Amino acid sequence: MKATEAKLLDFLKKSPQFVIPIYQRTYSWTEKECRQLWEDVVRCGRNDHIPVHFIGSIVYVESGLSQVTHQAPLLVIDGQQRLTTVSLLLTALAEAVGETEPFEGFSQRKIRNYFLLNPEEIGERHFKLLLSQTDKDTLTALVGKHPQPDNHSLRVSENYAAFQKWIKSDVVNLPTLCKGLAKLVVVDIALNRDQDNPQLIFESMNSTGKELSQADLIRNFILMGLEPALQTRLYEQFWRPIEMDFGQEAYGTHFDGFMRHYLTVMSGEIPNTNAVYEAFKTHARETRAGAVSDDSHVEMLVSTIRDYSRYFCAMALGKEIDHELNRAFHDLRELKVDVAYPFLLELYRDYATQYLSKSDFVSAVRWVEAYVFRRAVCAIPTNSMNKTFATFSKALKKDRYLESIAAHFLLLPSYRRFPSDDEYVRDIQTRDLYNFRSRSYWLRRFENHGRKEVVPVDEYTVEHILPQNENLNTAWQESLGAEWKRIQQTWLHTLGNLTLTGYNSEYSDRPFIVKRDMDGGFRQSPLKVNQGLGQVHVWDESTIIERAKRLAKLAVQVWESPKLDDAILAAYRPRAEPSSSYTIDDHPHLITPAMLSLFEAFRKEVLALDPCVSEEFLKLYVAYKAETNFVDIVPQAKRLRLSLNMSFAEISDPKGLCKDVTRLGRWGNGDVEVGLSSLEELPYVIGLVRQALEKQLGDTSNT
Repeated sequence: MKATEAKLLDFLKKSPQFVIPIYQRTYSWTEKECRQLWEDVVRCGRNDHIPVHFIGSIVYVESGLSQVTHQAPLLVIDGQQRLTTVSLLLTALAEAVGETEPFEGFSQRKIRNYFLLNPEEIGERHFKLLLSQTDKDTLTALVGKHPQPDNHSLRVSENYAAFQKWIKSDVVNLPTLCKGLAKLVVVDIALNRDQDNPQLIFESMNSTGKELSQADLIRNFILMGLEPALQTRLYEQFWRPIEMDFGQEAYGTHFDGFMRHYLTVMSGEIPNTNAVYEAFKTHARETRAGAVSDDSHVEMLVSTIRDYSRYFCAMALGKEIDHELNRAFHDLRELKVDVAYPFLLELYRDYATQYLSKSDFVSAVRWVEAYVFRRAVCAIPTNSMNKTFATFSKALKKDRYLESIAAHFLLLPSYRRFPSDDEYVRDIQTRDLYNFRSRSYWLRRFENHGRKEVVPVDEYTVEHILPQNENLNTAWQESLGAEWKRIQQTWLHTLGNLTLTGYNSEYSDRPFIVKRDMDGGFRQSPLKVNQGLGQVHVWDESTIIERAKRLAKLAVQVWESPKLDDAILAAYRPRAEPSSSYTIDDHPHLITPAMLSLFEAFRKEVLALDPCVSEEFLKLYVAYKAETNFVDIVPQAKRLRLSLNMSFAEISDPKGLCKDVTRLGRWGNGDVEVGLSSLEELPYVIGLVRQALEKQLGDTSNT
């Protein structure tokens, strides 16, 4: 490696050509990053006391051996974003200066022939900078003064337009801009093809531009080390179609998430959001075993990613071509249940390979939707769902595919349960559904249930039959009776009082009878959710409750739970472990009044953490568990010794009370030990215990 400081424009002038390898990410700077560069250039141009401005490094390796008659292009390992952005600024500047030379060396001809073009070359060698794919065609069209391609790069064209706008704004004069550009400095880092490892250097670079995404790192890891011919084939056959499926905008916003879901499917474990790349490298190493060669392994890897990306785009980005599946995925997207995608990706793979029928796939997707919606209605915390779906496939019996899905849903334990019809019917009648996270979603699902022709609910607005106005008019007060305030506060935003209308402004706070009988009123409404309102004569607490009961029964059908005969379900039920015969009396250290008082206070706090927590006395310790033990207590003469079932690296312990007992023999589960000697320590210790419980419940706060 050889690094030297260089003025950027001199560096561009002397270099034959920069080529962005196909494995590199596309141009991704937004107007925000361009604005920062623009302001830096202007500031330098205006201030004669600033001699230079450093904008980062350009790391490259020659693409081949240079010859006397032709110098090989430079493959850019790091610095694409800066090179592209400066080229766009120079292109806009060349257009603006026209026939003038506002600053020495900055005429249109010199800007183009020194920094943007190789004037004596033809074809692609005519251009100083060649980007990849769509970006390349767009940039060469701008620099070459040709019409833009139909599928032009949004980032390239938008940022070029931004520079044009800023130059024309007269906020800065052209000489100032030229002086600022002349002060830009980079570190010119040339790699030796035989001695330097571009991948390691690429990973360790601390670039000043837009941070690389996990997906960028993964793509480079897969393709960078391959022979050019194989690299090009795999990119064009697999990775380029992935980018096209996602589209320019969605690739930047959704691909990292997809890779996290993909790795969850492959490993059964959810990678940390910021550690997807590391998880992928582990996955790549583990799948290398058994491959005929490194090349065949890479091809298998990228081919599999391509397949799963197609499934993901169908579900998450609305690319599904089957109408029935597309509707099901659309409904699921409105609930924003990204944590379900690992499970759904596996189902889609089996559907795509004809192992799972379409009808069973649709049923499974609808159960996922119902599971998520029912839990939201029943106000069950969502923090366990990522673990539920990440591990769901372990319960599948693919010779009884749909049956095993139903059984697993029905047998999920309390805090991960699929709410029963009774629980769901009870809660949906009283829940505030107006301030629900997607009120248009549930009203649309009500309206379109059983319809083949979908009603576009977006054309309607949510109507409170009993108005929201705290100062109800006399007619409404008389209709509701003396307790009208309580009735309004209790039922205003609930199921029985909400509906859809296209006449919201006309309805306003008018009495119910007027809303019912006016032109376009409830009596004339074609919507299913308004059925029966035309026959109601008074709108009061009893009619709200009655309508809520009727709609709640329909909600059971709209968001249907799985159903299995008891005999079939019993076959899936795990064998019950024999209950422990030990009691508190088997722990002599708990007999003393002081230790018993401390233990009773502790057990009260732990059992109150979550309804799913249970207690079990064993011979040598007391276990507290959700599905498995999260904290165990070994009673001792002067303290309770607690074992927290988590790794020591995961515990947050500001006071430093915890001890790392990894690989040390002891009673209890987990690698974290902490003592409890007094009631004063109890609140802090319970905070530590809560961390172990939340880890088991699947808390997503640090994932």
